[in-house]
Amino acid sequence: MPLFSQCLDQKQFCILVEYICSTGNTLAVTQSIAGFPAMMTLADRVHSDEDPEPIDVAKHYPQSIEKLIHFSGKGRDINEFEEFLDQAEQLGERNLLLLTGDKLKKHQFGKENTNERTRYLESVNAVMTAKKRNGFNIGVAFNPFKYTEAERDAQYLKLHKKIKAGADFLITQLGFDLDKIKQTKKCLIEDYPHFPLIACVMPLTLRRAKFMLRHQVAGIVIPKHLLHVLEQEYQADPIQAEKNVYARCALQILICQHLGYVGVHLSACHKQDEQQQLEQALQHYQGLSLKECEMEWNALWQAETEKVFQPEVKIFAKKVSTKQLLKYKTMHWMHNILFDSRPAMGVGRFVFKASFWNKPKASHLLLKVEHLSKRSIVGCESCGQCRLSETLYICPETCPKGLANGPCGGTSLDRCEFGDRECIHSIKARLAKAVQQTELLKTELIPTVAITTRQSSSWKNWYLATEA
Repeated sequence: MPLFSQCLDQKQFCILVEYICSTGNTLAVTQSIAGFPAMMTLADRVHSDEDPEPIDVAKHYPQSIEKLIHFSGKGRDINEFEEFLDQAEQLGERNLLLLTGDKLKKHQFGKENTNERTRYLESVNAVMTAKKRNGFNIGVAFNPFKYTEAERDAQYLKLHKKIKAGADFLITQLGFDLDKIKQTKKCLIEDYPHFPLIACVMPLTLRRAKFMLRHQVAGIVIPKHLLHVLEQEYQADPIQAEKNVYARCALQILICQHLGYVGVHLSACHKQDEQQQLEQALQHYQGLSLKECEMEWNALWQAETEKVFQPEVKIFAKKVSTKQLLKYKTMHWMHNILFDSRPAMGVGRFVFKASFWNKPKASHLLLKVEHLSKRSIVGCESCGQCRLSETLYICPETCPKGLANGPCGGTSLDRCEFGDRECIHSIKARLAKAVQQTELLKTELIPTVAITTRQSSSWKNWYLATEA
């Protein structure tokens, strides 16, 4: 069987079979499904925050079995990621999927102006770090199943950053809206015509659908119509309902192949009997054209229109408020006066570069003044590496995960995964259009903040960095 990297280069369709690391058992690994090359992918912290590390689980399988190792940044920092890369190099594991990750079940919000809150290593920063080492085949995730303009734009803006940072291939979030799957391929072709794209698919049973809805699994959209169809089928004929589950999954796989995807990431199908049922369904439909596959798909979902795959809510277009515009313009003006990086510009250099601020009491006073002056305006948490000019003066520390480069995949109709606020990256995306700064959110790769930098003055650090 060809290597994963060869499948990507040669556009040979492959199936990545996801294995959950918390199962505790070494499972038999499938090397082909219905003639497609199959490889294992080891998921990170799916069932609990204490799941075994995928890089450790990989040790139980021969190196000859090619693997895609996931690394989720939830609750981790850049130093832990460097250690992970060291381990991967030692084991000869070169295929990585770098994720920010959904919220930890034991997420700590911490107290104001402390380092106690849970931090997340952004996938963009992980890609930047991994790219500095030679030989890694780097994958990233992308959630196209977004249904407001700002939420969709924010996802695509961050995708550009991931690719610019050095990503080699892309895996979508799990979803069932074929229109969004087509849009993803179309948008990528416009800017990155040869970039490999993989779709996440799953045999969606009634039990799994209910579980994901009950637990509000981040980023996954399961409309009521789909649940209704599954319930109808199981009540009428449970045996036929199970066959339909694998028929739909097979059709989605074949549709993705027709659309030019280079493979699928197959979730919840690692057992031998499950794979056999999927293989039978694939063999049954393999000769169909794209149009025929779509007709069968829509028939199985009782879908008269594509709207049945979308959220059943009325979506209103939001506008940037006058207050937001005024805040942006005022802070942009102040930033240019104090921190202009051009020679002989930026009056702050006369204040913050003074050696006086190196004294402990003076340094503490400066930090206090900065925090008080910025907290009420932008929600400052004294990160010591202010990124406001790169985030349109919307502080990334106000994101529960502290993400600066863009959103995670867990938002829903502009709402944060944590549910208590609007996603700041949707707000940024709207504002960027209004002030013609979209390119900034598309191209500016913002470094991660070192733990040692926190609780120091970003004003003073800004000028120390310009001297370096």
